[in-house]
Amino acid sequence: MTDKTPLDESKIAEARKEFDFFDQDNNGQIDLREFIELLTVLSPKTKVSHVKEGFSLIDENDDGFIDFDEFLEWWQDGWWEY
Repeated sequence: MTDKTPLDESKIAEARKEFDFFDQDNNGQIDLREFIELLTVLSPKTKVSHVKEGFSLIDENDDGFIDFDEFLEWWQDGWWEY
């Protein structure tokens, strides 16, 4: 694992805004359906076959949801920018 520069408050707020937008049922978590919507917007070239794999990688505690802390780490990694 590489060391990361902590995000400043504006970047965290930006990530929170994105998270809240894709958390369509406002339960504080992104489920697989919401994640598919997220990738459709942020990374439209993502292959369907990689969606579940990507979801599993982000869902570090394997509870079937992406919480904000997991999302923030993924957001900070910038994976979705490629």
